[in-house]
Amino acid sequence: MYTSIIRSALFRYDPEKVHYFTFNVLKKVNKIPGISSFLKKKYQVNDRKLEREVFGLKFKNPVGLAAGFDKDAKLYKELSNFGFGFIEVGTVTPKPQPGNEKKRLFRLKEDAAIINRMGFNNGGVEIMVERLKKNKNVLIGGNIGKNKVTPNENAVEDYKICFEALYEHVNYFVVNVSSPNTPNLRQLQDKEPLTNLLNTLQNLNLAKPKQKPILLKIAPDLTDAQLLDIIEIMQSTGIAGIIATNTTISREGLKSENKKETGGMSGKPLKNRSTEVIRFLSEKSNKAFPIIGVGGIHSPEDALEKLDAGASLVQLYTGFIYEGPALVKAINHKILEVADRNK
Repeated sequence: MYTSIIRSALFRYDPEKVHYFTFNVLKKVNKIPGISSFLKKKYQVNDRKLEREVFGLKFKNPVGLAAGFDKDAKLYKELSNFGFGFIEVGTVTPKPQPGNEKKRLFRLKEDAAIINRMGFNNGGVEIMVERLKKNKNVLIGGNIGKNKVTPNENAVEDYKICFEALYEHVNYFVVNVSSPNTPNLRQLQDKEPLTNLLNTLQNLNLAKPKQKPILLKIAPDLTDAQLLDIIEIMQSTGIAGIIATNTTISREGLKSENKKETGGMSGKPLKNRSTEVIRFLSEKSNKAFPIIGVGGIHSPEDALEKLDAGASLVQLYTGFIYEGPALVKAINHKILEVADRNK
């Protein structure tokens, strides 16, 4: 029903307007008595064989929602009803910012992809904290970034502010230096500034009574040499894991009319490259750290491919938009099916 009716109707309109419209509908619908329980019964798969313990956290299943969907932590509770094992909010910055000028979000229907140049539009970390204070049992990742006006030489301070503000309210952190939509942000992926940033955050973390896992989200456009640098940085800083990957600036093989729009592309065309990055990191590091696989997951088979390549968990974003909430359930059922077959 989703792909044949709901998606067809929603895809007639501007994607950013549809996003906010859908948020409002889900918020209101979930306030109706019985709806939340109905959605949980319909979409959640509860089975101990799905549980995963990764970087010291217990996930009820390995399928999460990637950052960028719930940027301001407005809908994490409602979204968890669709069966996600964890929700990643953000990217959040210290101060509110409007992001880039509209139009900044584009569907590539022929490619089952999306191009966005949102630019970390969000209401700032303080308002996110107030919303997360209401969280009861959703496992939350906090994806943190820097404000656009903050020069790279001062970027560490922005990440520190977000880390300190969110420390009590998230289960893990994600350092986002790989978005292509904030000018010069990806320069922070270079070895020296990235090592400095991660060491600074890890030192803050180690000073806490209980440490929170810190993950690094990387671009799919890194070379093999740069990926080897990432492995070395992981070893030297001691952070908990990697999210592979963010959106790509590549447009190879695209068919859609608006393929030339600037920004980061997500969706099916990213699937193979993100899996390659996961496999490379897993094999070259000898599985030294956990990896969350994200990029182009539109079917249960796509998710299994990421897991087989070395990912411990997976995340959805564009696949969730194109395929609907039933995809989460289908992936979890497929994982159970494979587990039972391999007994």
